[in-house]
Amino acid sequence: MRTSRNPDGIHAPIGSYSHQVEVSGSDARWVAIAGQVGRTADGHVPADPIEQVTLALDNVRRNLEAAGMSVTDIVKWNWYLVGEIDAQRRREVTLAWLNGHEPASTLVYVAALAAPEYRVEVEAWACRASAHQV
Repeated sequence: MRTSRNPDGIHAPIGSYSHQVEVSGSDARWVAIAGQVGRTADGHVPADPIEQVTLALDNVRRNLEAAGMSVTDIVKWNWYLVGEIDAQRRREVTLAWLNGHEPASTLVYVAALAAPEYRVEVEAWACRASAHQV
């Protein structure tokens, strides 16, 4: 079972996320998704960082689908960004993608990612209760 919380005494989330997500019960499937970058299946990396955000999120979704999960199974994700990226546009794309779901979230600006053309990387943890727990 998943329980999202924003405890009293902590500032309200400043975006579409929860401060914590608790997963309880022993019959759950967890999936760790490695950092997904804004790269197409054929290797193209667009120069526009917002296009990279969209592609990275598409890649996260494909990982979830391959595990029989969906966006609403994400309990925690970490964002790594390089350089100036339009925060408002990034939020708009992310909010539309989440469609009301609010996982625990961390966003970190870093000096570089695995290749110089990458400006965005998103890793995620997802959890789904076994069928008999749903």
